Amino acid sequence: MKKAHGQLRRGQVITTYGPGALVDLPRHSAIVGGLDTWPKPGRLSPVLEPRLSQKLQALMGLGSAPQLYAPPGESDDPREPTVGIGAWRFPQWFVVQEEAGRDDRDRSRRLVHRKRLDRGRFEGRAVVATRFVRACHRGHVDDVDWHAFAHRDQEDCPRIRQLWLDEKGTSGDLVDLVVRCECGKSRQLYEAKEIELNPLGFCTGARPWLGRDAGEDCKEHSRLLIRTASNAYFPQVVSVLSLPDRGSAVEKVVRELWDDLQIVEDAAGLAFVKRKPRNAERLAQFSDAEVLAAIEAMKRGRGDERPVKQAELDALVSVPEGFGDDVPVDPDFHARRLPDRIWRRTRPWESIEGVVQVHRLREVLALVGFTRFEAETPDIDGEYDGSVQRAAIALEPTWFPAVENRGEGVLLLLRPDRVRAWIERPAVQKRIDALRTGHERWAEDRKSKRKFPGGPYVLLHTISHLLIQSLATHCGYAASSIRERVYVDEPGGRFGVLLYTGSPDAEGTLGGLVQQALHLEQHLDRALRECALCSNDPICALHRPGDSLEGRFQHGAACHGCSLVAETSCEMRNDFLDRALVAPVLGTRDVAFFEAQT
Repeated sequence: MKKAHGQLRRGQVITTYGPGALVDLPRHSAIVGGLDTWPKPGRLSPVLEPRLSQKLQALMGLGSAPQLYAPPGESDDPREPTVGIGAWRFPQWFVVQEEAGRDDRDRSRRLVHRKRLDRGRFEGRAVVATRFVRACHRGHVDDVDWHAFAHRDQEDCPRIRQLWLDEKGTSGDLVDLVVRCECGKSRQLYEAKEIELNPLGFCTGARPWLGRDAGEDCKEHSRLLIRTASNAYFPQVVSVLSLPDRGSAVEKVVRELWDDLQIVEDAAGLAFVKRKPRNAERLAQFSDAEVLAAIEAMKRGRGDERPVKQAELDALVSVPEGFGDDVPVDPDFHARRLPDRIWRRTRPWESIEGVVQVHRLREVLALVGFTRFEAETPDIDGEYDGSVQRAAIALEPTWFPAVENRGEGVLLLLRPDRVRAWIERPAVQKRIDALRTGHERWAEDRKSKRKFPGGPYVLLHTISHLLIQSLATHCGYAASSIRERVYVDEPGGRFGVLLYTGSPDAEGTLGGLVQQALHLEQHLDRALRECALCSNDPICALHRPGDSLEGRFQHGAACHGCSLVAETSCEMRNDFLDRALVAPVLGTRDVAFFEAQT
């Protein structure tokens, strides 16, 4: 995507700099405009993924499934006009690049509004946008009312008087900054952090990314926000893998045979209908349970309401066994389950049910909104539960921006009976209760409705991070480019981890990751050996989430020295990790899943 004043990659528009994001362009500070400032859909490339469109329809409460379009790209033809997305200059207040201090450590710089600038300068001096704005949890953002802040909302001084930003030292910390008026009144900037006293006033409801007059009512206290801080923008991205959907396939066949199947109430009725050769032939590829479920859904008038990950797991676990002798037909998906003899070489690994090589996959990501100050991550089924209110990316959204990545991956499946036996151990239940207590304390402090994902998820999530670090040393991809999808289906007894990579500008990858499935035994050995001892032990191993002094309430034995990976790889923003559940660690040796499993 090319702009007159800056350039971003298409993927960045979805994951980092979407509508409402605060960005620093080479010559300006701006806020990325909403979809109303983008080119009309007719000038954009469509992204086809029906299952994702249906999910967005339900998530956003729309009357019909929305269309998906890729952000505008840079044309190879220099004669074509530049097509980009809109951006608004923000904030409106600037700091003059001048020094008037008594020494090199103290300086005072004038705060000026954009209306007082002449061709981007103030009295011939260069200016830069102030790095401080005010915002609220609903995503609204506006300029700080510097005059009201300095005078503590006492309007006894004309607003035409000059404001200054005094800085002591070179740290830039809030305690060293003072907002001062020409009349003599001043206020330290760190007081803006005291939310309970409402020093910045109530939120104005401003939504500058949607236009000057797009504000809405808001009664929250304004909070000080640094434009370039990591909590200034959290995109809400919904992603799906383009996998063969067995649910859709069986529903299609059921619809075709509905004249006969509409009388079916139970397995006996289905067996009677299958006496007709045509029906038996068409339904042979599906189990009776799948057919009966599809019949019930048809009678109730429901479509496929399964969570995102549930549909993906159905497709992944149903792939046939094979190794190196078949040719991909579907450009979006090709996977084969490895024969056990190929990867089980020195040990039985009885806790591992199987390994699937995903030679080709297609991932589609769509941006639906964003939050500030606190991110909302999808639950273990890949669904957003609305625990954090999202900000809109358009006044009336009828379509959403999306990108597609193509790549490869490896799926590891655990045996459900081993997971159930592990979770029933008293020591394991006690450990999981401690993790749940830590999460509840975190949720209470953050006033969050986020749910604890459960012990099996923490186990699989930690295994995933450990394998990412091991795979990255041999597959040719950096650890930050390997992503995870953790699958937990307790009622169905299915537990797995998909580690995959992808690229938006290629038809696929070179097979470096998928071929590591052949050596998964070595990667498991290395991951278990390295997670047993962390460079921060014994502090890391003895960490207790419920009584954490440093605020790490959602971690067990986990830190940057052992289990944490890049947040681009993690689907839970590096939360819910505990290597003690995977292998024995210092001080905790009775809760490990692999302690006596292999």
